[in-house]
Amino acid sequence: MSAGATPEQARNALDEAVSVFLKTAADIGTVEEVLEEAGYVRREGRWVSPSWVSVERHTLSVVA
Repeated sequence: MSAGATPEQARNALDEAVSVFLKTAADIGTVEEVLEEAGYVRREGRWVSPSWVSVERHTLSVVA
């Protein structure tokens, strides 16, 4: 999940967060474990992503 003033800023923030997470996992030697737990499989030397099941958008109003 991410947030930003515009959809583009939110996407950029999410890209940065995922990048930092994967770089950290690589640095500590757990990137393969992370990818496998996320459903990726290694085929012919490449990581293949799992099939998408669905995409949903949810909203929630909070009264303060």
